[in-house]
Amino acid sequence: MLISVFCFAGVNLMVKYLPHIPATELVLFRSIITLAISYSLLRRRKTNPWGNDKKWLLIRGFAGTTALTIFFYTIQKMPLSAAVTIQYLSPFFTAFIAGFLLGERTRWAQWLFFLVSFAGIVVVKGSSAQIPTHLLALGVFSSVFSGLAYNAIRKLKDEAPLVVVMYFPLVATPIMLVFSLFNWTTPQGWDWLLLLGVGILTQFAQVYMTKAYQNAEVNTVAPLKYIGVIFALTWDVVLFGFVPNGTLLIGILMVIGGVLLNLQYKARLQKRSIRTTK
Repeated sequence: MLISVFCFAGVNLMVKYLPHIPATELVLFRSIITLAISYSLLRRRKTNPWGNDKKWLLIRGFAGTTALTIFFYTIQKMPLSAAVTIQYLSPFFTAFIAGFLLGERTRWAQWLFFLVSFAGIVVVKGSSAQIPTHLLALGVFSSVFSGLAYNAIRKLKDEAPLVVVMYFPLVATPIMLVFSLFNWTTPQGWDWLLLLGVGILTQFAQVYMTKAYQNAEVNTVAPLKYIGVIFALTWDVVLFGFVPNGTLLIGILMVIGGVLLNLQYKARLQKRSIRTTK
């Protein structure tokens, strides 16, 4: 999971260095690279690349594409630490959407933790003029679609992980190609290397994240992903000259604190359920 977090942090940094390339085009290049890698690996392993549950594979691809495009846009337009923090709301939307798709109950304590995190988003908004309301709303919107994508993945337990990973770029490539045709910016010089890095690091990040979830309890490894905000804060200060004030740091702590409290609460419920069934 730590390797995955580091790779995702690298992706975010590279996107931040490409503010002149439209977000739709960034997703297009990323998708072409990860699609080629995933398809090649599936063919080598002689695994059916098209999967079985195409409905949920397509939903996962569409939701993930929407979430990622908006997320990349917010990274380009606001401080990196703020964009990453807002994206961390996704576990709550994952839980709420699971109530409709998977019949999982959201308890009152989880609603309380959500209010803590959402209050943190309000604090983040008030911390800097570089975080306008429309970008904040887009960030939350991205988190909602991330929640839908994660629920789709949970619906795809019987699919090979690499097939699930591949459907993301499989859906994103044609959609982003159409959008990019109307808003194309030709990459120059180092842009090509950064775009290649975005695609390769994304593949490593997804593979290692999948391995982490497959080989350890979710509640054990999931909190490690929030180390990503430390990378984002570091990039902001060292590379982009944005020094977060105390208000922003408090907001970030509220968002992450609410999410971690929710994870801990779910872990206790799970252990209690196991003891009850024994």
